[in-house]
Amino acid sequence: MSDFRTPLRRVRGLGAGGGTEHFWRQRLTALSNAVLITVFVIILLTLMNDSYLDVRAAFGNPFVGIVMGLMVVSATIHMKLGMQIIIEDYVHGGTKLPLLILNTFFAIAVAAACLYAIVKLSFGV
Repeated sequence: MSDFRTPLRRVRGLGAGGGTEHFWRQRLTALSNAVLITVFVIILLTLMNDSYLDVRAAFGNPFVGIVMGLMVVSATIHMKLGMQIIIEDYVHGGTKLPLLILNTFFAIAVAAACLYAIVKLSFGV
């Protein structure tokens, strides 16, 4: 009685797999986003009226750079997971797989661009 798959799914070996991991990953990134984005907003508000050199000096602090990097990684993973669910639930036909692939590459591109900017600010390159 613990197998919730239909007989066809049982024969094909599909269903009831991976959903729990996806669910928990999305919830954990949401929790980390709550903390990291709160710290991000606090840092943003404290640096709002400062000059560019002051912002670069603040990002030179390892705590600020690491928190910003963690925020970007957590937010982009959460964004990718959320869009994946939307695509899987609402897109049908031959466009689903290309959209899932584009979703992954878009999340990687956003994370890479943000991390590049953070590293550039942190190290003053």
